[in-house]
Amino acid sequence: MAITLKAARMNKGYDRNKASKLIGISIDTLSNYERGKTFPDVPIIKKIEEVYEIKYDDINFLI
Repeated sequence: MAITLKAARMNKGYDRNKASKLIGISIDTLSNYERGKTFPDVPIIKKIEEVYEIKYDDINFLI
């Protein structure tokens, strides 16, 4: 079952500041991804998978 990007972040116990630093993007960019305003490219998706320890198929990027 897919979960939202925000739920994946919260499951790891990260705030947006920490998560954005670990992924290597700005807080605003992460916020846009979580709200479905923009979509990450493949290298960022790979980093999200690594940081959140979740597969791409398990993330719902649409709200």
